[in-house]
Amino acid sequence: MNKTYFFTLLLLIPALHGCAETEATDYPLTAAAEGIYFHQGAHEEATPDNHGAIANIGFIVGESCVAVVDTGGSYLEGQQLRNAIRNITETPICYVINTHVHPDHVFGNAAFLEDNPVFIAHQRAPAALAGRQPFYEESFQELLGDAWQGTEFIPASKLVNIDQPLELDLGGRIIKLESYPTAHTDHDLTVLDKKTRTLWTGDLLFVDRTPALDGSINGWLDAMQHLLKMDVEVMIPGHGPISYQGDKTALESQIRYFEAIREGVRSIINDLGTIEEAIREVAVDEADNWLMFEEYHRRNVTAAFVELEWE
Repeated sequence: MNKTYFFTLLLLIPALHGCAETEATDYPLTAAAEGIYFHQGAHEEATPDNHGAIANIGFIVGESCVAVVDTGGSYLEGQQLRNAIRNITETPICYVINTHVHPDHVFGNAAFLEDNPVFIAHQRAPAALAGRQPFYEESFQELLGDAWQGTEFIPASKLVNIDQPLELDLGGRIIKLESYPTAHTDHDLTVLDKKTRTLWTGDLLFVDRTPALDGSINGWLDAMQHLLKMDVEVMIPGHGPISYQGDKTALESQIRYFEAIREGVRSIINDLGTIEEAIREVAVDEADNWLMFEEYHRRNVTAAFVELEWE
């Protein structure tokens, strides 16, 4: 996809689909490719003011079905996304795909219950959601305020096993769902639209915002190498702007960041150093390359140290 086509399509969304100007303004969508739309989340923590809308979420339109890819950080955002879909197409919403179960990606699920879709996720996602539900309920009711109202924890009814990709026919377009060994989390899933070679990475890729390690640094680096080898035209990350025309610069930047952490942590461990030293010293020169670095870098180094000291 060239830049002229991309920005022309973006500008023509309201005209092509009859979207009301106010709705486009209230919940803006970007056309990433033909029939693929996403809303870019804010680089913020979830708050009542932003309704938890901090992740990239969106949908793929086929001739017979719509597949939603993540539903947002609150029931309210899920409603906004559903309204945005209905402004573009009346095609039935057949699938809701969760790339993983972090709150900013799944708290809008209940907004789609009336469509009776099949909820799809990684084979480990239901257990991950069940284990985190008490903490999420306690923490996010306060964090989100009124935007929390209506939130339900909906486990996937169709699961994608590791090494057993699932293909879905939306009518005139096939999408491929692939589950990964432990990486960003222990239940990451990607969605590839074969028609346009558009890849939804979920949180296997962060752009601009500091990535957050909730799984395995080794596994995540392996997953990123897999993404690097994929033949894709457009990449929609879990956070931040898309990459198009096959550009994988953002992915390479994330690989560099985590390789710096892994190398630095291993060095300190080999010298019998402490986790405090690692937090203080490892990859601190990356600070200018990432937003929200102070909020997440220390956690990443800590998680990496705990994993790598047992190699």
